[in-house]
Amino acid sequence: MSLPIADAFSQTDSLEDPLELMDEIDQLKKEKDATILAHYYVDGEIQDIADFTGDSLKLARDATQVTTSTIVFAGVHFMGESAKIMNPEKRVLIPDLLAGCSLAESCPADELAAFQEQLRAQGRQFDTVAYINTSAAVKSLCDWIVTSGNAREIIDRVPSDREILFVPDQHLGRYLMEVTGRRMILWPGSCMVHEVFSIQDLIRAKRKNPDSIVIAHPECPQNILEISDFIGGTERMRQYVMSIAEPKTILVATESAMIHAFQKAAPQHAFVPVPGIMTSTGETCACNRCPHMARNTLQKVRDCLRNEGPQIEWQDYFAKARDVLNRSLLK
Repeated sequence: MSLPIADAFSQTDSLEDPLELMDEIDQLKKEKDATILAHYYVDGEIQDIADFTGDSLKLARDATQVTTSTIVFAGVHFMGESAKIMNPEKRVLIPDLLAGCSLAESCPADELAAFQEQLRAQGRQFDTVAYINTSAAVKSLCDWIVTSGNAREIIDRVPSDREILFVPDQHLGRYLMEVTGRRMILWPGSCMVHEVFSIQDLIRAKRKNPDSIVIAHPECPQNILEISDFIGGTERMRQYVMSIAEPKTILVATESAMIHAFQKAAPQHAFVPVPGIMTSTGETCACNRCPHMARNTLQKVRDCLRNEGPQIEWQDYFAKARDVLNRSLLK
């Protein structure tokens, strides 16, 4: 499900009035007995019409509290899979089946299974810990699932006499090695958004705003984390900015749509997205917008409600993935 950034951002819906679309979505939710879940990384207008917003951990838990027969998950494919896994009796819709995830794609299930067999053949005793940004097929091969919000807690639950194979995000894994003191075998995956933040542009932005605070997601490379004032998952970052009473300029090293949630939670601050890499033309790219999350639009939310699709279909391996998710996220 890889998609060039330019292709994703060049997509445009027909020029429909956003307010009319919101009203239509509200009506369709009633007609279709539906609840909308939206990740913090989708556009703010979608977050505003959602019944639940949050990070991956919060939304995984929220999905189990939904009472309607239909869930619309405005996010990416693995999130829709997780909602279906936790609600097998419900219809789970996603606005765009092509909304994938570079992290999930970096760790195919067959390659992980083969590597696990290699480790076992060497006589190594290990638990496989997967970041939630993985396919359901990969989750079914793992012992634990973590989000950026609960990763340290889960790592502490792995017996100390067992190695940890951490997949797929090498940057999050490296960060967890530092904060927990546990050595890990790291899968060489990374997030296409967090991977490309520019250390030079962050330093330049900090110089222009000497009293600013830098907050960063642990999916960022180590050089970004080293000069950040606060490191945490999306929900922890939101709680952190809410805890600062004095108005500040806050430089944000995560997906820029997250600023919508920050502004709603802590309007006293000015939030500035950290730029991405410099292009060959000398301009900074819009790499801090995930092209997969950007595939979610108001029109697609409306259309998937109206058409009752695309749907996430139940797969045999979902049952095993459900056991792992239950053990990891709901306790």
